[in-house]
Amino acid sequence: MAKRKNTLTRFFEDIVDDTKDFVDDLLDRAKDIETDVRDSVTDAIDDDEAGSPAEVASLKASLAALQAKVDELTALQAKAVKA
Repeated sequence: MAKRKNTLTRFFEDIVDDTKDFVDDLLDRAKDIETDVRDSVTDAIDDDEAGSPAEVASLKASLAALQAKVDELTALQAKAVKA
C-alpha cells in the first residue's frame, strides 16, 4: 500500500468527512427513535384491550395491599425517627 501524504488540506478533509459521517449517524438514530416513540404512543393509545373484571379486581386488591404495606412502613419509620 502506498504511503499517503499527510497535508493540511487532507487533515481538514478527514475532519469534515468524519464530522459528516457522525452527523449522518446521529440523524439516522434520531429518526429511528422518533419512529419508535411514535409507534409506542400509537400502540398505547390504540390499545383496545380492556382488562377483565377479575383482572381489575385483582389489581385493585394488590394495590390496596401495597398501600397498606407503605402505610405500615411509614408509621414504623416515623416511630424510628422519634426514638
